[in-house]
Amino acid sequence: MPNMSLEKVKIPEQEPDVRNKNFDEVSLGYTKEQAMEEATRCLNCRHQPCKQGCPVGVPIPEFISEVAKGNFEEAYAIITKENALPAICGRVCPQENQCEGKCVRAIKGESVGIGRLERFVADYHRDHGQKTNIKIEKNGKKVAVVGSGPAGITCAGELAKRGYDVTVFEALHKTGGVLSYGIPEFRLPKALVQQEVDGVAQMGVDFQTNVVVGRSITIDELQEQGYEAIFVGSGAGLPRFQGIPGENLNGVYAANEFLTRVNLMKGYEFPNHPTPVKISDTVCVIGAGNVAMDAARTAKRLGAKEVYIVYRRGAEEVPARAEEVHHAKEEGIIFKLLTNPVKIEGEDGWVKSMECVEMELGEPDDSGRRRPVVKEGSNFTIETGTVIVSIGQSPNPLIRQTTPGLDTQKWGGIIVEEETMKTSKDGVYAGGDVVTGAATVILAMGAGKTAAQAIDEALKKEDR
Repeated sequence: MPNMSLEKVKIPEQEPDVRNKNFDEVSLGYTKEQAMEEATRCLNCRHQPCKQGCPVGVPIPEFISEVAKGNFEEAYAIITKENALPAICGRVCPQENQCEGKCVRAIKGESVGIGRLERFVADYHRDHGQKTNIKIEKNGKKVAVVGSGPAGITCAGELAKRGYDVTVFEALHKTGGVLSYGIPEFRLPKALVQQEVDGVAQMGVDFQTNVVVGRSITIDELQEQGYEAIFVGSGAGLPRFQGIPGENLNGVYAANEFLTRVNLMKGYEFPNHPTPVKISDTVCVIGAGNVAMDAARTAKRLGAKEVYIVYRRGAEEVPARAEEVHHAKEEGIIFKLLTNPVKIEGEDGWVKSMECVEMELGEPDDSGRRRPVVKEGSNFTIETGTVIVSIGQSPNPLIRQTTPGLDTQKWGGIIVEEETMKTSKDGVYAGGDVVTGAATVILAMGAGKTAAQAIDEALKKEDR
């Protein structure tokens, strides 16, 4: 009989006042007993709506059924047929909008903790699973992948399984893309990202770091070198700014730069790692998406006494995951909603304060969200020495500027056919944030998987 408890089995977490001073993982994960108990809440529905909510099509009820029986390795085998990065997805996927959002148990009470169970299974396998030697028959064809983030890793792994010689070109000195530079250690340990990348490398994928495609080498040159298909998964790392006075002052960071210094360059371990990250007692983060939450929670851990999330819309419109907002509030992050910065004031070249205005919500705009309107005469100032701008990112223009015949959107995203991820340029495919703009890890993985399938079909067709 299924466990009919209306609530998920509680997951152990570090206490807020302890964790907001360290970079260890916030959530401690389920024990075997907790995972098995949570798994018994699954009703094993005939229609499997949860599976339809998963961008990579994991057979969710099947793996949960194995967890309930204590067959954790069988559960891992089921998940990894469709998802190459379960330890990552279990931690950072917005399950509430995807698989768990469609769970029948959510009609009355809480959905089954699908993400928590996926994480448990992946962690259990890492600690107890047998290493298997993967034997893959090579087909003699070369494919290049640009970027080693979630889209690139997934595409590379799927193609390697099918026998292709895959080379991944990564611009940074470390693989993992946004998983390494963007998501903090306390949400996604970097050792875990490395293990997932190592798993793909064991399939024969060659990772070349410090190669900036569009500068070190162009797409056309890769084609000249005999790569029969190229997948571009270079992400969206170019920050946007508001265009307000004072954004060029010292003490103003783009969220990407701030998080890269801390995560990739180990700024949180200064001086053991030579990456200084200067922050003041009061920090203002502009924006309220997941990246803004990551930046705010990171600033708190680096010693800031007061950290503000400054966002021009209301609580209903906050785009970050509910779990991230909940964790941020628990850790003492202060939310200044319906507030918009208009000017950053400086002294001797450094940030001194930020002038803001209060907003009120008017009629809905094109996005369906109510448009914020300035309250006249509501200007006020926040004394701060650090401002972190987190209002979105777009793709780096290098690839589109150096690749003739590649059609892109006005804002810089590469245009693709949705069913195949094929671009306007022969033999070139693209997916993830470089196509959609900043989105989720699992959507990028879904794009990488779709592209790999399409590349395989196209290259097989050429052989006929």
